[in-house]
Amino acid sequence: MPANRPNARPNSPHFSSGPCAKRPGWTPEALKDAPLGRSHRAKIGKAKLKLAIDLTREILGVPADYRIGIVPASDTGAVEMALWSLLGARPVEMLAWESFGEGWVTDVAKQLKLDAKVTKAEYGALPDLSKVDTRTRDVVFTWNGTTSGVRVPNADWIAADREGLTICDATSAAFSQRLDWDKLDVVTYSWQKALGGEGAHGMLILSPRAVARLESYVPAWPLPKIFRMTKGGKLIEGIFQGETINTPSMLCVEDYIDALHWAKAQGGVEGLVARSNANAGALLDWVARTPWIENLARDPATASNTSVCLVVTDPEIVAGGKDAVSAFSKALAAALEKEGVAYDIGAYRDAPPGLRVWCGATVETADVAALTAWLDWAYAAEKAKLAQKAA
Repeated sequence: MPANRPNARPNSPHFSSGPCAKRPGWTPEALKDAPLGRSHRAKIGKAKLKLAIDLTREILGVPADYRIGIVPASDTGAVEMALWSLLGARPVEMLAWESFGEGWVTDVAKQLKLDAKVTKAEYGALPDLSKVDTRTRDVVFTWNGTTSGVRVPNADWIAADREGLTICDATSAAFSQRLDWDKLDVVTYSWQKALGGEGAHGMLILSPRAVARLESYVPAWPLPKIFRMTKGGKLIEGIFQGETINTPSMLCVEDYIDALHWAKAQGGVEGLVARSNANAGALLDWVARTPWIENLARDPATASNTSVCLVVTDPEIVAGGKDAVSAFSKALAAALEKEGVAYDIGAYRDAPPGLRVWCGATVETADVAALTAWLDWAYAAEKAKLAQKAA
């Protein structure tokens, strides 16, 4: 390895895009008040779950007439509940520009067998949102492409007088990007992505229009128990007051509450957006002055400030084809992991080969800046190895 190893290291090497970094200063001591060994239906359990919902509403600015529920199976469970319970009442349009959006297309087209219109774009780009029929169709989309580093810039493309519902997977956008609640009928995310919480719990947020659909429409297919949100044609309000469908981990609930208190201390969603923007800015400033790497996102206006996806563009590496780029990118990630500098920064398996660095609000900007020096070091080291092999 070259001798010019950087002196400064990130204080936290956690740049994974999920589960994401814990909030700065986190220790297990933050969980000391968790009501372990107690029923979540006991008074103390209900109070914790209600607090988690109330803090979520306060920090994200969720309108008072929107319901917020804690549901099983992470963001995936929350999205599936929405798809299986709400779709089929009207025509649907599926938007996909990365792997998770593609997954929702598969569920709707192959599992629910709906004749959905599918609008796609390549990794690093968005489709022409102005052509999406948000007026008459239900529309399903990811706000931020976790595996492509591309996000919708805003919700201006969604009709205010729409007849259909908008179902938004916001798992890598919530708490780092501003969501236009007036344009969103269903919003989902997971604790482990949004604020570095522990896994297996999802959040499902419903507008009054989504609730009206649930109470007026019965899908043609059977619904598993964990998807059922109505009884006798009425919404089960308890789900959205902390009476979860299945037993939650009170340890995870405590961790989420801790993260929410931290988020509030940062100035709420505006403070968190600013932190994420600073993190992404530090990384992309380095990209702008580094000739061997680029942002996968083609348009700066739609580039993510959380899951920043990068591709190696060194002509010598690119000349070797996709396999060479993949091998070189993996070598960079492995070198940094071996040094204890950055964990889990390889591109997602379905994405173009490259790197993916989480820049969400729980990451410190100084750590991102320190990481860039190590990326330069790893690049030089791997290039030196290739030169030795060629010789």
